[in-house]
Amino acid sequence: MRVNKIMSEVSLVIADLAVSIHGEIQSCPTLCAVVPGDGGELDRLIPLNTPDGRPIFMSYDNAIQPLNS
Repeated sequence: MRVNKIMSEVSLVIADLAVSIHGEIQSCPTLCAVVPGDGGELDRLIPLNTPDGRPIFMSYDNAIQPLNS
């Protein structure tokens, strides 16, 4: 394994996210990464685990509603 880059601006937070599971809205604490936006972009909140607690890889495709919108 090799380190390509250390992203020092990224913060880890626990966010209380609301998700729809089987048609019901439930909230759950979720480990997330907050990635600051570049230039005019907004910050991105990226969940690092699924609603049932399984870990997932950080991917910009998984980003949810921006924090500062």
